Amino acid sequence: MKLSEIKNILPGLDTVVFQLENGTFVPEHFHVTEVGKITRHFIDCGGTIRKESVVNFQLWNADDYEHRLKPAKLLHIIQLSENKLGITDTTIEVEYQTETIGKYDLDFNGVHFILKNKQTACLANDTCGFPEAKTNPEKSCCSPESGCN
Repeated sequence: MKLSEIKNILPGLDTVVFQLENGTFVPEHFHVTEVGKITRHFIDCGGTIRKESVVNFQLWNADDYEHRLKPAKLLHIIQLSENKLGITDTTIEVEYQTETIGKYDLDFNGVHFILKNKQTACLANDTCGFPEAKTNPEKSCCSPESGCN
C-alpha cells in the first residue's frame, strides 16, 4: 500500500484497526510512535548496487489502555511527516513487535488494515543461476561456482 492510499482510506473510517495475517489483532490501545522515511543502500549477492525507500510506521503496544488512535490523528501525523520530512508517496512498511520486531507490508481489507508478512528473496537470480520459480528464500542463492558470494 502506498501512502496516498492510506490517506484516502482514513477519512472514511471510525477507528484504526491493524490485524496480522494470522488473524491476531494489534491491541486497540497501540501507538504509532514513528512515521518516517527509511532508505536502504545495499549491494546484492550478484554485485548490483541497489537503493530502496519506504515510508515506515512503527506500532507500539504500551500499557496505556485508554489510548485509541483516531483516523484523523493518524492522518495528521502522516501530513506532518510529509511536510517536515519531505516524505513522498512511496510504499508503506510497518514495524510491529511480536516475539521480535517484524516488518510487514500493509494492505486494507475494507474494514481493517492488514499487516502482511514479508519474505526475503534473492535479487540476483540471473547471476546466481537459479530461475525465479525455483528460488527458495530459506536457502542462499549463491553457490560456490556462481561467482556472487
